[in-house]
Amino acid sequence: MSFHHSRFLRVRTFAVVPSLVLALSSPWGSGRRGELFVAWSADDPSLRTRIAALSPTVSPDEARQVADTAYMTGRELHHEWRVAWLPGIQNFLVNTGRRKGGLCFQWATELLVRLDALKLQTLELHWAESGPNTGAEHNVIVVTARGQAFGEGILLDLWRYSGTLVWTHVGRDPDYRWAENKSELARRLGRTGDIASKQVRSTTKSN
Repeated sequence: MSFHHSRFLRVRTFAVVPSLVLALSSPWGSGRRGELFVAWSADDPSLRTRIAALSPTVSPDEARQVADTAYMTGRELHHEWRVAWLPGIQNFLVNTGRRKGGLCFQWATELLVRLDALKLQTLELHWAESGPNTGAEHNVIVVTARGQAFGEGILLDLWRYSGTLVWTHVGRDPDYRWAENKSELARRLGRTGDIASKQVRSTTKSN
């Protein structure tokens, strides 16, 4: 994973939809692929609205906390890691020891840990991967309502635009196809023992 994303990022035009349209339209409009949104502030209304709209059970305050934490994590790490404009350049600098962070799994791990610290009750976090075990592997965090299917979630990506938070429905990413990795989520949070215990209990019940 160390040389993942050494390619330069392709320049894309952000699809920015006014918050009022997001709030009043049916979820994700036409459902076409290629929708990618940028969070412009820690209190980005479009992102807050979309997270809260995942389910009637989602706390608006938790939606706000997730949006704020994700945005601020990108800003803080951009400064701390002295992030270059293009992710491919940052990857090169990290891989040659000139920067201490900025690979995609590092962005995702830092975001995961900070979101996990919020002790969310109505939202759930997922580790997502695209192209695992390849030179093009990418990792992001996906947030869903608690108990909701991974495929219904919203992905939060800090790597793609060098610390600027971009987000979209997990199934409508114009660049990547995503799959959940529960074991990696547990490993990143140091909870592999919990996952193993659940697997043992599940096997016992099936027998």
